[in-house]
Amino acid sequence: MGIRFSVLASGSTGNATIIQSKDVTLMIDAGLSGRKLDQLLKEREVRGDSIHGILVTHEHADHVKGLGIFARKHGLKIYANARTWQAMDKHVGQIEEDQREIIETGAELTFGELKVQSYPVSHDAAEPIGFCFREGDRKLSVATDLGYVSPKVRDMISDSDVLVLESNHDVDMLRIGRYPWNIKRRILGDEGHLSNEAAGEALCTLLADHTRRVYLAHLSQDHNLMDLAKMTVNNLCKERGFHLENRRVTLMDTYYDRPTLWDSLDH
Repeated sequence: MGIRFSVLASGSTGNATIIQSKDVTLMIDAGLSGRKLDQLLKEREVRGDSIHGILVTHEHADHVKGLGIFARKHGLKIYANARTWQAMDKHVGQIEEDQREIIETGAELTFGELKVQSYPVSHDAAEPIGFCFREGDRKLSVATDLGYVSPKVRDMISDSDVLVLESNHDVDMLRIGRYPWNIKRRILGDEGHLSNEAAGEALCTLLADHTRRVYLAHLSQDHNLMDLAKMTVNNLCKERGFHLENRRVTLMDTYYDRPTLWDSLDH
């Protein structure tokens, strides 16, 4: 079967992604209500009780809103580093000890033939992380909620067949938007979110010969548009000499309210 995945929802209102291999189903984050998560999974014909674990990137509400209730309902293990557990404990409610898994940032987890590598990112949370998934010679990387792409992040997520990359905001839209300046400064800072321009700059350093699709993720509903994000990233790559169409790289949409189609790393 290989790796396949669907971004169930992506954006400031809630985030969750489902990843499957031959004998394993995992979820990254659970930032929507338990009912909404069940609905989104049903659209992809996945039962909540078939999930082997939920991997948590960090404790912000748009990533853990439904975590406690969803994990309790389906009896699921939750994987998070110690500082994230400490920061989110008050938000997720009572979690049984046999459902709590503490992981070390940078450690590799093994689920059957699927290898999961965590890595640190720069974001204003306790100890935020991203994840890479590898099975055989195929690799999927998920990198959102990061203020900038550090050399460490670049090393971790380069060489991916498919990449889920944050393209949160258009800088001009954010600057003239309705948010107070302290929030704008946070979003624009090194512990905030990647702009469309920053996503494009990063992508130029991440493309491998076998990279085929890049999902632009965690778009702001107030300060971005998917067409604008794709145009900005594409144009910036062109300016740097990376013509995505010539490299057979497709920029893919994500949605805040519905899942993407299943995507397989086998093609």
